[in-house]
Amino acid sequence: MTLLEFASGPGLQWALWIFVFGITWRVVGAVFLLSRKDISKPRHTNTISAGLGAVWSRSSPARAFEKKIRFQHVTGYAWHFALFISVLFFAPHILFFESVLGFSWPHLPNTIILITAIVATAVLIALLIRRATHPVQRFISNADDYISIFVVLVPLVTGILAFTHFGARYETLLAVHLLSVEVMLIWFPFGKLMHMIMTIPARFQAGTAFGRRGVKA
Repeated sequence: MTLLEFASGPGLQWALWIFVFGITWRVVGAVFLLSRKDISKPRHTNTISAGLGAVWSRSSPARAFEKKIRFQHVTGYAWHFALFISVLFFAPHILFFESVLGFSWPHLPNTIILITAIVATAVLIALLIRRATHPVQRFISNADDYISIFVVLVPLVTGILAFTHFGARYETLLAVHLLSVEVMLIWFPFGKLMHMIMTIPARFQAGTAFGRRGVKA
């Protein structure tokens, strides 16, 4: 069995199973945390609007902090947008998603995908440097922050190398890219990458809880 055969076969299958099991475990755990019934008298009953309001308001920083974190705010949105374009609208990626999900969608030209992948990589490197050098961010960062950055950065870099056929045989580059994606999938449920799934539900839950008490989240 070659490295590419392992990466596209059992390696990918195991990574996907761990990915699905880990996410299910985290989501079920979060649901159980919410199972305790609040017996206090609610001050407001329209908690759904409060939850939606929290999702919207927490999507941007408070005005008092905007000046100090503008770089983080803008680059954060830019890198997420570029990453999602690169992952979701690259033709080979769509073929993979179709094999798993059973449906597909239109893809973007390869040139646009390459540009967005380069932008995502450059912005993520800039954010990594800022995290490592900014006094406050360096103080509040832990191993999870850096591991989560690296397990996303490596698939981006190896994907660009495989796309451009740079540095080695294409089969080798593709195998390394697939293996790096599998490492990311395995890490995803157990690190801070899980925020991609939990952020909106967590904001909604905080908004409903505060709304029930008559407090704006």
